[in-house]
Amino acid sequence: MRKFAILVTTTALSLGISTTIGHAQSPIDGQNDRVAIEVHTEKNVEKSEFIKKLKALFPKQFDFLSDSDFQLSNAHHYPEDNRIRYDLSFQKTVQGKDVFGNVTFVGNDLDIESYYYNPITTSEALFPAKVSKEEAQKLATNFLNKITDDKKYQLDTNENIYYTNQLITEPIRYDFSFVQKQNDIRIADQRIYVTVLGNGTITSFYQFTQNAKKATFDDAKLAKSAQTVLDTVKKNLNAQLKYQIQYDYNTGEPSISLVYQPSIQFGINAITGEWQTINGFTKEAPMVGKLEVLTSKPLAPIYNGVTVEQAKKIAEDLLKIDSEDVKLNISSVHEYENQFGQPFLSIQYSYDWEFGGYGSSIEMNKLTGEIISYNDLKNEVLREIGKTKDKKVLTQNEAQAKAIEHLKQWVPSYLHNYAKPISEPQFEKARGIYHFTFPRVVNGIIVEGSQISVSVYGDGSLYSLYVNHQEFENWPSAKDVISSEAAKKLLIDHLTLDLQYIKIDDLKENHYNLVYTLNYNQNQFSYLDATTGKWVSYYGFAELPKITHPTAEEELNYLIQNRILEIKDAKTFNADQSISNGDAVRILVKSLSYFYEYEMLDMEITTQTFKNIDKKHPLYSVVEQAVRIGILNPDEEFNPDAKLTREQLAVWYVRALGLELAAKNYDIYKLNLNDAHLIQDKNIGYIALSNALKLLPVDNNQFIPKLEVTYANIASSIFPLAHIIHENRR
Repeated sequence: MRKFAILVTTTALSLGISTTIGHAQSPIDGQNDRVAIEVHTEKNVEKSEFIKKLKALFPKQFDFLSDSDFQLSNAHHYPEDNRIRYDLSFQKTVQGKDVFGNVTFVGNDLDIESYYYNPITTSEALFPAKVSKEEAQKLATNFLNKITDDKKYQLDTNENIYYTNQLITEPIRYDFSFVQKQNDIRIADQRIYVTVLGNGTITSFYQFTQNAKKATFDDAKLAKSAQTVLDTVKKNLNAQLKYQIQYDYNTGEPSISLVYQPSIQFGINAITGEWQTINGFTKEAPMVGKLEVLTSKPLAPIYNGVTVEQAKKIAEDLLKIDSEDVKLNISSVHEYENQFGQPFLSIQYSYDWEFGGYGSSIEMNKLTGEIISYNDLKNEVLREIGKTKDKKVLTQNEAQAKAIEHLKQWVPSYLHNYAKPISEPQFEKARGIYHFTFPRVVNGIIVEGSQISVSVYGDGSLYSLYVNHQEFENWPSAKDVISSEAAKKLLIDHLTLDLQYIKIDDLKENHYNLVYTLNYNQNQFSYLDATTGKWVSYYGFAELPKITHPTAEEELNYLIQNRILEIKDAKTFNADQSISNGDAVRILVKSLSYFYEYEMLDMEITTQTFKNIDKKHPLYSVVEQAVRIGILNPDEEFNPDAKLTREQLAVWYVRALGLELAAKNYDIYKLNLNDAHLIQDKNIGYIALSNALKLLPVDNNQFIPKLEVTYANIASSIFPLAHIIHENRR
């Protein structure tokens, strides 16, 4: 296992979030996966009408576009939403740069549902941005007021759940999420997202409305008082000790913590006082379920190592379909190793019939022949060929018994590590599917983040199976944790209620229930550490230090807040100390490229550019990335511990601009610097270009090539470099 780095070429990495129901109303989930259905309409809407609406919303902004620069889609709708939509898009080359955008109009009034625009000029949006975050918020709010009529929206300050370092070569983007209010109460899934660039340009907007029907809402006047509900929660709340698997979002490395979780994580119906569950409301208060392991003794695996032919046979048994019109084809079996070096098989298969086909894969443990990942396609195939049958729906207990039968058939050797579900399964009424979670148990403690998920159709047949099992050598001991009573007090002391309208029943899309959702520590992305009794962010987020400096304070703090420059303590950090080559390269790499470290197998790491920077070196991934993007030359030596000089920094800056080929021909340059004789001949071209582009300041016509660069120096000079890179779209 070694650290390796990849360049993320399109978007920053985002984090999967697991939250309570009250906060898990995903506003844009699945939007990109929806299939548009084209329709014919009686009303013929001209393209000019859509263009007029767009230009009215953004006066003069699109005057450079003619009607012929726009393209209009046919009318269409989505399976779950019958409102008619049109997409208006545009693309044009202006001043050698591509300008493009897209607008979606929806409903009888052709309201703008979404908007995206890539403007011509964004240099003023780079640091230091023309518009501050506070000014951008005002612009977003004013824009919102123009498009929402009399609807009221509130800025949601707890919506930023993504992590990325902002590249300094890209425009600063301010993202705002506004939630709609009814009776002055938030509607959890009715949101508008607005993005404002640092130059004040609004570049994206999305208005999420989950249903097309007119919604109804519980009467807010009938709601119980917050204090009454809070007292009820406190009486029924318990603290449950669990192991929790977490991942470092930079390296991908897993770690295990002992945490206390509240037994009540959802909400309470504000009118009836019933407890919210994953399937609705119940009068029974949530209880910590009793653990009952699936089997007290380890069961034998299906095989002690499987051949390819045996794997195919297991797959055929699982995938066989009840139709003579459909043929099952297993196309390939691919062997791979997971991050722990364990061998697995990926089996590619397809169902083919006369007019179509579906394909997917299943994953199998090669050592045991057990299925660790499977999702059923048979039902969809039978539906496609018109051979579906009405199926009875089992009770929850009957469905759970069927789920356990599937586990014993397909993953027997895992089961002694897992317990029966302690929480209510999710039940999809529309499709008649039960979703069960079988928690892992270690030392009598549930492991959060390691479970077996099994879903069964209403008749008990298997819909999906996923085994999330990892081996760890050292599990933290529970002997030093704070008591459950102390943990309960901390949970209660940090408990607040948030009154919201939430849509609970998928089969009643037009109604919203009034619910008090629970907030612990005012942050759904934090947990209570069972050892220290302190609240910790799930993703390592913490308030970053801010420093003072007479000349480079803003630049240094921008790098720190974007995790480009990492310091431990603002009081002890000296920005005027010399920076090492290694630290400087790290700043350059993280400033100019999206960079993500994660663990990879040795066999997958194929490069080692410098003899002194091997795969175990803490700078290995940074250095290899610097080579890939052209900052470091693999034919030269690199000493990460040596102090960085102005001469070396100028070389790296010119390489970052892609001008190395021009700089190499040093004999064509003449340096009119008083100390030009102190510069190495091979670097004369680099210094000449750096000086011409004013990347590094020159005082009294002296470059002082051997002068050591400080943290403040690199912070002051790297932003002019970023502007040049941005303007040249490098």
